[in-house]
Amino acid sequence: MCGRFTLGATATDLAAQFNLATVPTWAPRYNIAPTQEVLVVRQSSPQASREACLHRWGLIPPWAKDPSIGTRLINARAETVASKPAFRHAFRERRCLVLADGFYEWHREGTRKQPYHIRLRDGRPFAFAGLWEHWEGEEAAIDSCTLLTTTPNEVMRPLHDRMPVILSPADYNQWLDCRGQDTEHLHAMLRPYPSDDLIAYPVSTRVNNPAHDAAECLIPLR
Repeated sequence: MCGRFTLGATATDLAAQFNLATVPTWAPRYNIAPTQEVLVVRQSSPQASREACLHRWGLIPPWAKDPSIGTRLINARAETVASKPAFRHAFRERRCLVLADGFYEWHREGTRKQPYHIRLRDGRPFAFAGLWEHWEGEEAAIDSCTLLTTTPNEVMRPLHDRMPVILSPADYNQWLDCRGQDTEHLHAMLRPYPSDDLIAYPVSTRVNNPAHDAAECLIPLR
């Protein structure tokens, strides 16, 4: 699964890389946790401009009685996303990019769990494959999202048996195009990211606490 990630890039850099006219106010984040706001990219049609929005991390299906279900739906397995009731509608009609520049995973080493930060070798931002939904309650309306996960590549395999789907930039347009593409074509995008393009290194256990949200979280352990 993926339970924490980072996005330290500026709004200007993100707008240029992801072809966005505007980006909501965004301060660099180094320890994003479930239920917090994340930056997503949506597109209503291939002819429309991409829009960047803030969504709560943890998908809340429209039929949910209350938003607490989102804490259990921060990830969706690529293998079953098309059939699970909580995700299948969003998989067909509400796909999005969730922007990041790295993520954390914890590996058990003896009696403790050691956190690792995983990022692209060149450090540039990237996009997780995401789904989003709109939920309305009596007192609030919430846009929320989830991250898709797949089997691990060679970098991730020693750390965990799952990894988030990092989309190739060549797939962004097709992932955002929700005009009834067949599921076989969509599933072809949900593959492990090439191992040669990722690095993983141990970091301080300060990231265990979501309150620690500073650049120091990314410093490699000696």
